[in-house]
Amino acid sequence: MAAVSTERPDWDTMAVVGYIARPHGIRGQVVVNLETDFPQDRFQEGGELFTRRAGAVERLMLTAVRFQGGRPIVGWAGVSDVNDVLPYVGGELRVPREWLSRLPAGVYYRHDLIGCRVTTSSGDPVGVVRDVEGPLAGSRLVVRMAHGDALVPMAAEICRFVDVASQVIVIEPPVGLLDLNAPREPRQSDQGVKARHGSA
Repeated sequence: MAAVSTERPDWDTMAVVGYIARPHGIRGQVVVNLETDFPQDRFQEGGELFTRRAGAVERLMLTAVRFQGGRPIVGWAGVSDVNDVLPYVGGELRVPREWLSRLPAGVYYRHDLIGCRVTTSSGDPVGVVRDVEGPLAGSRLVVRMAHGDALVPMAAEICRFVDVASQVIVIEPPVGLLDLNAPREPRQSDQGVKARHGSA
């Protein structure tokens, strides 16, 4: 059974687990686009998610959950008609960070990496991680540098040291890597990032 809270957490400190994509049927259910590596844990009947509508954080108590094509179709207490859920379409679904699972060594939550200072192994400053993009097996750090953003693969031969507690990442970048620009917008999510071995 998913956790149920009695308090409404701070929206900005929660992790994104999905987005409400569209209504499904006429009974007030919606299709969710996942932003989590743990869909079965996050989406359970009787579980709880949070969304924000018109600037206010709302708690959603899930009353129906099933998976179709790898995506959850959910309904929550207080909605029973397609018109009830239309204002929620496009909204984020979040959970408090303390609900997140412990990850194995070498795997990190994206929101823990955002804000980390990046340096080279020789101590030269590179920039600050402002986003992480890509799937678990091919994640890339979006590092904000003085002249723009660079994509740094989360491969073990490039990211030599990661300390999320100290917010430090030490890299050994291949020639030309830090000249690649690719702007993105940062976000917290419930997806993991793994330092991979082998070619990037």
